[in-house]
Amino acid sequence: MGEVQAQAVPASMLTIRRQVFALALPAVGEQLLNTIVGLTDVYLVGNLSPQAAVKLGYGSATALASTGLANQMVWLMTVLFMAFAIGSTALIARARGANDQDGVQRILQQSILVGLGIGLLAMLLTFVLARPFLLVLGTADDVLPQSEQYLFTLAPAFVPAALVFIGSACLRGVGDTRTPLYIMFGVNGLNVCISWLLINGNLGLPALGVNGAALGTAIGRGSGGVLIIGLLLRGQSGLRLQLNLRAEGTIINRIVRIGIPAAGEMLVFHGALLVFTRLVNSIGTVAYAAHSVTINIESLSFLPGMGYAAATSTLVGQALGAHAPQQAEDCAYEALWQGGWMMSLAGLLMVGLPEQLLALFTNDPAVIAAGIVPLRTAGLVQPALAVGFILSGGLRGAGDTSWPLYSRLITTWGVRLPLALILVGYAGFGLGGIWLAMCTDFTVQALLALWRFSSGRWQQIKV
Repeated sequence: MGEVQAQAVPASMLTIRRQVFALALPAVGEQLLNTIVGLTDVYLVGNLSPQAAVKLGYGSATALASTGLANQMVWLMTVLFMAFAIGSTALIARARGANDQDGVQRILQQSILVGLGIGLLAMLLTFVLARPFLLVLGTADDVLPQSEQYLFTLAPAFVPAALVFIGSACLRGVGDTRTPLYIMFGVNGLNVCISWLLINGNLGLPALGVNGAALGTAIGRGSGGVLIIGLLLRGQSGLRLQLNLRAEGTIINRIVRIGIPAAGEMLVFHGALLVFTRLVNSIGTVAYAAHSVTINIESLSFLPGMGYAAATSTLVGQALGAHAPQQAEDCAYEALWQGGWMMSLAGLLMVGLPEQLLALFTNDPAVIAAGIVPLRTAGLVQPALAVGFILSGGLRGAGDTSWPLYSRLITTWGVRLPLALILVGYAGFGLGGIWLAMCTDFTVQALLALWRFSSGRWQQIKV
């Protein structure tokens, strides 16, 4: 029976299935390793040793809150890198699909130039705005010094981090998802080793706590930036970076035109997230620590969606460049089928084993107890998240970055925030209400992404 079914599938569909899987799997691995950079910090500061806590003057709950709040600003800066990386992937994929090798090389040159600029901007903004940003979030007095020092330590690493995002996006645009995966192996290796040594002060080194986590992340990401530029200068997957980075306004404008709506989408989301974070902070430090741990666990379930979204962007862009819109659509739906199953299985684990998963990241019983309901709620919404992630990835690969911005604006500010204020401020649902509002937002967003992709209008976008 299985053989008959396999033969019934058209050869072209089998080819697409294998192509999607081969491109997406390394991208999922890259996202996993990228996430582990942050999870390593969460795990180590969440299990701060009693000896280190005495020396540092704070415990694991304060350390978790410090890194969680600081990472709100880290993510805000990272959205700039991700947004312009989307523009680079879309343009390079179109040029590769059209067999325009000269265009591929020129887009690479300008993308790296853009990466340098936004990396420097992120570094300067962090040094200037770290304290005001944390105060706006309502950061507690006992948490503020650690959060601020974390950001100051990490700020110089934003330049090479931007190059990692942009360089990896260019490689994905030509269909190379393996090299970014290998680079993230190196980044993680350094981060894990340095953070393990410095957070609790192992092997006789000083216990630096939160600042040790920042040093590990900064050195790991810095090394990743150096490595990817070295590979591109040598030549990788048909891409070769030239040292003469002369600005070409036309190409930069194309990258920016695609990137700005993507940046706007992410800024709309994170702007609301700041209000959201202040609301969680008002519930208490334990609630925020549980919220932070839950987000980090949920980020693991995002990985198939993010990996398949990256693969979908590449395949849709290349197919449109080759004037094959039906192939672009087939690739997107195949990616949704594969990635959706993976995220649904992750959701089952979150629903069935919340205490065990939370205990992997913190030894604080109060934090574990506070995180059970939020984690189960997050598990239930995984299928909807898969639709939102992967089909939005297809839209971005087509250069249709304005629609995800509009849908994000509607769902985040029109659904999530009002519902959270009602559930927490009036109904007294606490952290569970926060997560119910978030998951409602994700579900509406998935429905809007499905509607837009089904309309086929993205096939007419000019980049």
